[in-house]
Amino acid sequence: MNAEQLYEQLKKFQESKGYFFNKDKKMVLALLESLLVNKKRYGHMACPCRLASGDYEQDRDIVCPCVYREADVKEYGTCFCGLYVSEDWNQETIPHEVVPERRNPAKVLAGLGM
Repeated sequence: MNAEQLYEQLKKFQESKGYFFNKDKKMVLALLESLLVNKKRYGHMACPCRLASGDYEQDRDIVCPCVYREADVKEYGTCFCGLYVSEDWNQETIPHEVVPERRNPAKVLAGLGM
């Protein structure tokens, strides 16, 4: 599977849940490609914008779509990495703010091997 195929596979399913891909398709395809790389590397599609440990249980919260996506999109209109956004975000009817990291710092350190 390549990034374009993954895009097509996820698009309709995620949109039915109210999540849309960022309108910057070039960025979306790069993120999807990175998810596929992480799947080969770790066996799961860990968020490419966070450091994964490689251990599924440790990384479970950042397997895409991550557990933080719902709160991020609800509050900011976009998830942390910008892959998934609200319709309002894509239409630029809400501000585009930086989404803060919600992940527990201990898990971030685990991704660093600490």
